[in-house]
Formats: sequence, C-alpha cells, structure tokens
Amino acid sequence: MTLTQLQQILPNARAQAGVFISALNAAMLHRDITAPQRMAAFIAQVGHESGELRYVRELGGERYLSKYDTGTLAARLGNSPEADGDGQKYRGRGLIQITGRSNYLACSRALFGDERLLHFPELLEQPQWAAESAAWFWHSHGLNELADQDQFTTITRRINGGLNGLEHRQQLWAKARAVLCN
Repeated sequence: MTLTQLQQILPNARAQAGVFISALNAAMLHRDITAPQRMAAFIAQVGHESGELRYVRELGGERYLSKYDTGTLAARLGNSPEADGDGQKYRGRGLIQITGRSNYLACSRALFGDERLLHFPELLEQPQWAAESAAWFWHSHGLNELADQDQFTTITRRINGGLNGLEHRQQLWAKARAVLCN
C-alpha cells in the first residue's frame, strides 16, 4: 500500500499516515494481510479503532477506565479483581486497541517472546508496535479468512465485541475497497 492510497482511505489521518505507512506495510506483510480484500478490511477496522491513525491509546479518564479495573469485564480481560489500576495500565493501546492484562500478555509473547508489555504497556503506542499488535490480533483471531469471505460485520464483532461504529467502519471499508481492490 502506498502513502497516497492510505491517505485516500483515511483522509483525516493527515501527517499520521506518513508516520504509520511503513509500520503498517511491514505488519501486514508479517501477518499475511496482503491480498487486497484483506488489506481493505484491515485498514478500515484499524482506521475506525484508531480514529484514522490519530489515537494509539484509549481515550477516557480514570472514571471511564475503572470498568476495566474491577467487575465482570475486568475479570474477562484478565485484570486483577482489586481496584489497583489495571484498568488504566492495560487500557486499549495500538491501532486495534489491545485491552486487558490477558491480551497484553498474549500479544507480548507473540511479538517479543516474553512479558515485556506487562511492564511497558506504552510500547504499543509506538508506530511499529501499534501496527504489529493490530496485525497480530487480526491474524490470531482468524480475521484474514473472514476478510476473504467479506464477513465484515463478523470481523467488527470479533474486534469490538459488538457493532460499535459499524456505519463508520463500513464507510472506510467502501473507500478501502475502491482504492485497493481495483
């Protein structure tokens, strides 16, 4: 994918497109997101999740992020049951918003072969690791195969747990297909 193509798909990314283009291309190559339909679905989803490459860290203050700290959602994400700051520490990061201690651990083992993301979660805010973590999540959740079958709504559910932002995701997907699949 070229910088021009990325800017056509995600026009609000502006200068951030230049920051992320090589990291995205390397990550997509590494995880076999190379067919046009796979790239289109991936860029559309990443584009939505990151606010068109503007955010690599989940927005929200302490109150908002407390939902990740205690309770059912926190437990499902592998965070400790105590109100100890896990919600803040393991907030969504990267271009696909890796969230929760369990996901950070799995991502860390896949990317680095160790547990470094548990100690340095901010690494997922760097372009290379923001892109690599997104591609890892995509690949490890079988989303290439779903992209091959145009199962975009199912992809959205696997990433988001629901259909949050579906209309925007579909708009980006239409742009991405027009740019990459012709």
